Parts: sequence; C-alpha cells; structure tokens
Amino acid sequence: MTPTADSPASTDTDRIVTFRTVDVRGQRLSLAGLRAAVPRAQHGTVADAEQKVQDIISAVRSRGFEALRELALTFDGVEQSHPRVPAEALTAALAGLEPAVRAALEESIRRARRFADAQRPADTDVELGEGAVVSQNWVPVARVGLYVPGGLAVYPSSVIMNVVPALAAGVESIALASPPQKDFGGLPHPTILAAACLLGIDEVYAIGGAQAIAAFAYGIPAGTGTRNEPDAGIDAVDVVTGPGNIFVATAKRLVKGVVGIDSEAGTTEIAILADATARPALVAADLISQAEHDPQAASVLITDSDELAAAVRHELDIQAAATKHSARVRQALSGPQSGVVLVEDLAQGIAACDAYAAEHLEIMTADAAAVAGRIRNAGAIFVGDYSPVSLGDYCAGSNHVLPTSGTAAFSSGLNVTTFLRAIQVINYSKGALAEVSGHIVSLSGAEDLPAHGEAVTARFAAGS
Repeated sequence: MTPTADSPASTDTDRIVTFRTVDVRGQRLSLAGLRAAVPRAQHGTVADAEQKVQDIISAVRSRGFEALRELALTFDGVEQSHPRVPAEALTAALAGLEPAVRAALEESIRRARRFADAQRPADTDVELGEGAVVSQNWVPVARVGLYVPGGLAVYPSSVIMNVVPALAAGVESIALASPPQKDFGGLPHPTILAAACLLGIDEVYAIGGAQAIAAFAYGIPAGTGTRNEPDAGIDAVDVVTGPGNIFVATAKRLVKGVVGIDSEAGTTEIAILADATARPALVAADLISQAEHDPQAASVLITDSDELAAAVRHELDIQAAATKHSARVRQALSGPQSGVVLVEDLAQGIAACDAYAAEHLEIMTADAAAVAGRIRNAGAIFVGDYSPVSLGDYCAGSNHVLPTSGTAAFSSGLNVTTFLRAIQVINYSKGALAEVSGHIVSLSGAEDLPAHGEAVTARFAAGS
C-alpha cells in the first residue's frame, strides 16, 4: 500500500498553518518505505544547489580574493578589500557586548568545555605478546576552518559549538568565517566577533556561504588589498566544520576528501515522537522553535494519537500567529518538509524516527528515557518535557552542529573526535616478529603477494 498524504487545511481556509498529514497506520512498511513516506524537502533544490555551488568553488579556486570580493558584493551587498577581520574589531565587539549576553555565552562555554573535555578518548597500548605492542594514539589535526552562518539570525552559539571541541582536541590553528553584514560595515555581526574574541580566536574572516567552505578547503594565495596590514592569503585547512543552509552543506559534500568535514549540517529540522500523554502546547512550541530558523526548516510530529495531532494543530495556529517571525514559521510549517506522521503504535513510531534520522529528536511519551534508549538514528535526542531542543541550541553542554536530511543514520554531530585522528603505532621486537613470520609468509602466498613474505624472511636470513 502507498502511504496516504493529505493537507487537512486545504479544505479549511481558516487555518493559519497548513501542517500536512502522512498516515502510515495499518501498513507494513519497510525502512525504505518509511523513509519515502516521512516529510522531506523536495529533492530538486539539492540538484539546483549543487551546480551553483560547484561554480562558486571553481571561481574561488581559480580567482581567489577577486572571486571572494565579487561574491561578497553579489550575495551580501558588501564591498571588500580583504575579508580578514581586523584585531581591533574583535576586541571592540567584546567590549561592547551586552553584559547579560556575555554572561550567557560564558556559561554556555563553561558547560560545553566540560562536556568536550570528557569526550577526548584515551590513547591505548595493547601487548599482544612479549615484545609485540600495538598502540592507538589520538592526534589533533593541524588546522581547522570553522563556519558560522548569518542570514536570518545571529549565531554566537555556533561559534562556541565549533571552537570549544576544536580547542579541547588540541588544535593549534583555528580560523573562523561568517558572512559579512552590510549593516556592520562589511564585518560579521559584532556578537559573532565578540564570541570569537571571548574564546581567543583572532583569525576571523568575513566570508559567507559556499565561498567560505571553498576558501578553507583550497586556501587563497596572497592577493592585492588596500588595508595597511600584510595582505596575507588564507592557508588551507585539514577539517571544515559548521552548520549552514543547503549551499553550505552542498559545498561541504563537494570538498569532502580534499578536507575532512563534520557532517552535512544543512537547514535545521526537528522531529517529535509523542503519545497521548504529551502536552500539545509544548509540542507546538518546540516545532515552532525550529521553524523560526528558516522557511525551509523541517518540523515533524510523529504520533499514534489523533487527539494529540488535532490539539497540536490548534496550538500551532495560535502560537504561530503570535510569534515574532510568524510569516517565516508559517512557511516552514506549511512546506513539504513538515507535517504530522500518524503511526499505529509506539513501535511503529520508533521505526519512523529511525527512518527519518532527525537532526533533533524530542521524546515526549510515557517513560521517555526508556523510549529514547530504543532510538538508533538521531543527531541528538532530547528526553522529556524539560529537555527542549532550544536547551541544546544554547546551554545544555551538548553540541548543536548535527547531521541533517537523514544523514544521522550514518554520521555524528560535531564533537572532539571530529578534530582528532587515530594513528596506529606498531612496535615489534625481532622475537615477536619471528613468532608470527610463518603466518605472514602463508598469508602472503595465499594472496599471491610473495614479496610481502620475503620482506619478513629477509630479516632472519644469514648475516641479517
């Protein structure tokens, strides 16, 4: 059977939000079937973005700062001589930061640092026999490029989420990019700059979108500028991280392999698994909180309760009309990427959650902690009424740079290991090698690679 999808609001012109319904009850859908059924953004947008992003990457690679200047003018309405943010602008931004915002950032940093410091894995030594030691050492990458989006909102919290785990990993060279803002003299938003200064980051660039990812991945040779400071280039990085829109996510996918990336963190999404015990007003508030980010943001409710679904729809109409960014919220909630998925029972609801693999997944059910333990695919899981996604966005101590668009099924959110490499070290003595030499010769023969075995027996030949 094919899942049924309809838009109840299409026959009710009084509705504020067109929150569509996908009903999978009574259907034995495979994981692939559920993946096809849950609300998603329309795929044509991705294909369109890929060609545009490829053009941007090519321009930045071939024309460097000249291309960056053109793109800043085209996309941000800003004329640049050089995208590097002067040191005095960073210190001035921190000095001018509102005390309450500074206190909030400092507490967010404190909590994020405690969690990040605890994530660093220990080096391991394993003695497999006398004189036979294999080790795994965790080593930080040398240089990272961190992206902080601009656009419809200001994200100093993303500065924290990018920088803190990189510092905890021991990365020594950190560069940060955020879009130039016409209202702030072509620099990133001052709160972004203040957060960077608070964390000790002094290499900051006013570069937005896919062009920032390209500049980090390939580097920019020194060019001609007009500032008095040395007109240095931008050194290529080893890892690029940070959230962003579909163009940023696409750029990260296209440069993966040239550099490491955290994940394809595109436009935000929330899924809420809720049963009849959930409080409709809270469910609606949390769906709206993510819809507020972007008209393309995804907000999905998964429930086995018709009554709850109806109550949430009612609350969405009330709360969406009252919130500051009402038009943006209504567009996001009414898009194909949002809606309610009606399931037969909790088991099918969990299966639907795993099929959706949400960036943010809230559990609002009876015994929410036990239900959360049964989820396998999610960027982050928020348990119960008092763990909303907005807690994770700012001050939980967790990281809000998370995989989107179903990629949480195979990738993780940003964490300390994003900036670390596991290097294996093999240290065998002559006696330890002799103990396994016969096995090596046998296996090299089986694979028709006899020189492998000869490289071992040569060590025991007469006169060696």
